Amino acid sequence: MKFAATAIPGAFVIDPERIADERGFFARIWSDRELVERGLDARLAQCSVAFNVRAGTLRGMHYQLPPHAETKLVRCTRGAILDVIVDLREDSPAFCRHVAVELSMDNRRMLYVPEGVAHGYQTLTDASEVCYQMSAAYAPTHARGVRWNDPRFGIVWPDAPERVMNERDRTYPDFVPGAPR
Repeated sequence: MKFAATAIPGAFVIDPERIADERGFFARIWSDRELVERGLDARLAQCSVAFNVRAGTLRGMHYQLPPHAETKLVRCTRGAILDVIVDLREDSPAFCRHVAVELSMDNRRMLYVPEGVAHGYQTLTDASEVCYQMSAAYAPTHARGVRWNDPRFGIVWPDAPERVMNERDRTYPDFVPGAPR
């Protein structure tokens, strides 16, 4: 696995290293040893999948509060998405900054999202599927979110003829630094 640091401390773009032959290729997409060697969280408590019918579907921006804060390893196994993370850690040099990465079934790229960083994505194609590996189980009482288009973050989302969102994601509040979460 090839790890590339992002502008958000502790967040990495991960590309599988392909070993190809006449059959196709083989690549590792999970290695607790390689994560731990880089000081990353290798706990695996839950795996989830999200299927999105239409391009322009936006999910996010989600995170969980301690003691159920979670790291995520996200990849797109069908279609393509623009995956976006926002650093909500007030002690981080990247506080309130975002990183956007295209993940697709073609590039097989993954995004490692550390605790304290909000996560969301917009589908770029119809019938997109996203797989998550998480270090903590979903805890509804600790689940939170911030508004997907909060001007503080400056995220430029792709144009979409129709943006498909659920009510919860559409109505998350703007982020207020220092406010109880």
